[in-house]
Amino acid sequence: MKQELIDRWNEELKKASPIEIIDFAFKNIDGLIAMASSLSVEDQYVTAMIAEAKHDCYFFTLDTGRLPQETYDTIAATEKKYTIKIHAQFPDREKVEEMVSEHGINLFYDSIEKRKLCCSIRKTQPLQRALQGKAAWITGLRREQSVTRINLPIFELDVHTGLIKINPIADLFESEVWEKIKELDIPYNSLQDNGYRSLGCLPCTRPVSAEDDFRAGRWWWENPENKECGLHVK
Repeated sequence: MKQELIDRWNEELKKASPIEIIDFAFKNIDGLIAMASSLSVEDQYVTAMIAEAKHDCYFFTLDTGRLPQETYDTIAATEKKYTIKIHAQFPDREKVEEMVSEHGINLFYDSIEKRKLCCSIRKTQPLQRALQGKAAWITGLRREQSVTRINLPIFELDVHTGLIKINPIADLFESEVWEKIKELDIPYNSLQDNGYRSLGCLPCTRPVSAEDDFRAGRWWWENPENKECGLHVK
């Protein structure tokens, strides 16, 4: 039944603007909606739209314990500008300690399996806790970002949580997002002025050139088909 509703919404809003999609979601979904943010320009644009529209939204970020200082600075600047609270969701301390004790502090470089284990403990499991009791969640995902996202719908059913997942800027290009960031004076992570086109944990992210794939700086030692942490895999 929920999938039929999602299919209908995707058809109805296939030509809608991002703010029209956001407004529609808050009007038609009963219960608290969350916004999951990595503090990327995409997430900042979506956060700004939600905040400016005064929607009742639970904003949160996954603090893995390996984030760069620039990300924390962006959190503070965003909270100040829009008078909102971005809740930090942390991983389970005991699980992190057990993982590091068994596999080492930089286990993610050793294999895809160990990298995904780290992502699961530091990101996927905290995400699931953050979404408990929520009716839906909003992301800043775009189809242009990677081969794993080219078929990204506006509305989808999240297989991990059973929640409705909303991707209001799915069909925007990176250049369009930057235009809105500059036009609306939206706070953004200064790393993105220095070649970081995608943001994540510091050891697993590096700057890339404008000619590179958008997510080439994420887990650069892996093939593009594997470059998801588990948050957005179908």
